[in-house]
Amino acid sequence: MSVRLATFNIENLITRFNFSGFRNQLRQDRVLRLYDVADKEAYQQMEQARVIASTDDTRQLSALAIADADADILCLQEVDNMPALHAFEYGYLFRMVGNGYIQKYLIEGNDTRGIDVAVLMREKTRHGQPIELVDIRSHAMLTYYDLDLYDEDLAKSVNRNDKIFKRDCLELDIRIGGRPLTLYVVHFKSMGNVREGGDGRLATMAVRMAEARAVRRIIERRFGTSQAAKKNFAICGDMNDYQEKVVVSGTRRTGHDFTYHREGKSALDIFSAEGFAENVVQRRDELDRWTLYHSRGPQEQHLCQLDYIWLSPALAARNAKMVPEIIRNGQPCRTPFPPRQEVERYPRIGWDRPKASDHCPVVVELSL
Repeated sequence: MSVRLATFNIENLITRFNFSGFRNQLRQDRVLRLYDVADKEAYQQMEQARVIASTDDTRQLSALAIADADADILCLQEVDNMPALHAFEYGYLFRMVGNGYIQKYLIEGNDTRGIDVAVLMREKTRHGQPIELVDIRSHAMLTYYDLDLYDEDLAKSVNRNDKIFKRDCLELDIRIGGRPLTLYVVHFKSMGNVREGGDGRLATMAVRMAEARAVRRIIERRFGTSQAAKKNFAICGDMNDYQEKVVVSGTRRTGHDFTYHREGKSALDIFSAEGFAENVVQRRDELDRWTLYHSRGPQEQHLCQLDYIWLSPALAARNAKMVPEIIRNGQPCRTPFPPRQEVERYPRIGWDRPKASDHCPVVVELSL
């Protein structure tokens, strides 16, 4: 008996228009900067037309990536609300996979943009085993004070009574063919705006470290520090940090080189420390673990893993030979692929957009 578990940052599955670009050029889409639009009403009409036109291609590509992941349980990040999830599943995903993801779960979290984590589940696995939700809990209201996580590094940017999770840590108890699986779905603090200069990753590290500590503490309090390793749990989501990256040098004209680099510090060290959990994507080759391409021009570009499925020691050991898949067919054409990793991209993929997402779905088949 097995279940396919996936995570995917679907990127801005939003049902609202943002017209703030009329006053703030930093928030204005680049295509509208080509036009002289002096009237606010005209700007809003043009922005609505732009978003609607581009969204149809984007969501078809997102649905293709999800269909190729072919997961029984799908953890999503950057979902606006339940109506957006229903509309996407019915209007796009249904056309790819049929009447598959009947079970949908989302609880509003803390993100100021209103983007949340969510979970889609089939009613049965492909092997016919029932997938049942037993319980669901949000941890969005937890503060640094609640879990005694406040320290000097955090004091530089947050208060002790602030909420720990920038979105949420959504906890789901599931039974698959009667066997338990507990999921923790997260979307950690972003690495900051590159326009601000400096190292955004290091500047926001303390917040992500607190989020990781909070997830680990929640799990250890739930199962017991000495017993957690024996339980079936998985931590899934976009963690906006990496322990390693593939540095990309060169250009399209001259060709690219790819160099593996190990980071000295990461918020994710909290999960790997003492063997608390295993990042199963590390079972892939060093140059083949990436789920996102980051670029600030030819002088700064790298591939890295931001999207994770961390397994408990018991679950990892039971699936010691299982290697996760990374679905990269929805990546934009600007993404350079290391040798022998090239894939056939989906129809209508553009240089930068449309695309399925900046992120790639990660999926693993697990025996319980």
